[in-house]
Amino acid sequence: MSWLSAYQSRFTTAEKAVQVIQSGHRVFLTGNCSVPQQLIAALVEHSRSLQDVEVVQVLTIGPAPHADPSLVGHLRINNLFIGGNVRQAVHEGRADFTPCFLSEVPLLFRNHHLPLDAALIHVSPPDEHGFCSLGVEAGLSKTPAEMAKIVIAEVNQQMPRTLGDSFIHISKIDYAVPVDYPLQELQMSEPSELSRKIGRHVASLIEDGSTLQMGIGAIPDGVLYYLEDKKDLGVHTELFSNGVMKLVQKGIITNEKRTLHPGKITAGFIIGTRELYEFVDDNPIIDLHPTEYVNDPFIIARNDRMVSINSAIEVDLTGQVCADSIGPRLYSGVGGQLDFIYGASRSKGGKPIITLPSTVTTSKNQTISRITAQLQPGAGVVTTRNHVHYVVTEYGIAELYARSVRERAFALIQIAAPEFREDLERQAGELRYL
Repeated sequence: MSWLSAYQSRFTTAEKAVQVIQSGHRVFLTGNCSVPQQLIAALVEHSRSLQDVEVVQVLTIGPAPHADPSLVGHLRINNLFIGGNVRQAVHEGRADFTPCFLSEVPLLFRNHHLPLDAALIHVSPPDEHGFCSLGVEAGLSKTPAEMAKIVIAEVNQQMPRTLGDSFIHISKIDYAVPVDYPLQELQMSEPSELSRKIGRHVASLIEDGSTLQMGIGAIPDGVLYYLEDKKDLGVHTELFSNGVMKLVQKGIITNEKRTLHPGKITAGFIIGTRELYEFVDDNPIIDLHPTEYVNDPFIIARNDRMVSINSAIEVDLTGQVCADSIGPRLYSGVGGQLDFIYGASRSKGGKPIITLPSTVTTSKNQTISRITAQLQPGAGVVTTRNHVHYVVTEYGIAELYARSVRERAFALIQIAAPEFREDLERQAGELRYL
């Protein structure tokens, strides 16, 4: 263990470690359920004596003390995906949003579009060879850690050791902060009746031996609910949660029919509960990789029968999919939707699927259709009408690929909420779609 003495010499506290961050620095913050809580708290306090520190991040789960209004002028977040804990800061102009495909996020650092002065990461204790695992967040952390001038890591006794291309040697860590606390968790709930209806339709499109990509939330949980009669499913996804674990334990997800990485669950990061973190710890079935690999459409397409399941905010009658804004109001980001939509469309037997409830209730307690004649003014198009294949609501499946605009409009009206169909037909006529 020749590395051990060097490792121990890098031990420090969070407060001392962040002192190397100076005014004008750009700092990467690892996210999802892997936010290094002591380091970000220390950075918040340290930044009050600094000016113009930029924190680049994707999604972070849990509190966001670095988004506090009192830090204006000291610390500013540059979001590559807008989470709920920073949405208000973006809307108020106190934080930034940089649109980017998730597959290209790490390349912003590697290709020096966003050169990094420091990276704050969160790792497991080193193994006997001196390698720390990036744990539940390898996809969006490995490349920034390789490219930053200074790497500061919380070394957490409770971080699981995940396998794959998910390791960093202790010699690459400049400051190590020993910690011992539970990771952030995202609790799972039973899918609602609405999400089960959508999930039942989606599940009807999934064949035995398919490889799945899905996120977390009500609709993915609704899909998983109806997969228990399937056989030999596989997983290649940017993230997964407890529902995937349960299907592995039931023998439904075996990955044996995968044409790429057979026998493995390929992913970038993990979001869920302590039970899930214990499941992935040192588990040979788990194969984490950087997101520029996991989300590369040409890698995704190497999985035969690749099924991607993504959600939308609204879909217009030509098939344009808005998934990142409500009108001009920025809500989330592109994420990995188009990466997987395109990858699945290029897969042999692949099926890219967009899902959404047919209606939404607004803050003014109005029910509006999410199948619309036209997108709201200012709405962002994430998946273009050229990429979309299937759209699913609780009322059924609209197959749009290779269909004319007239055929698309008719199919989408059939899966809209019944009370909006007549008005959608009228608007489609005015637009000369029907």
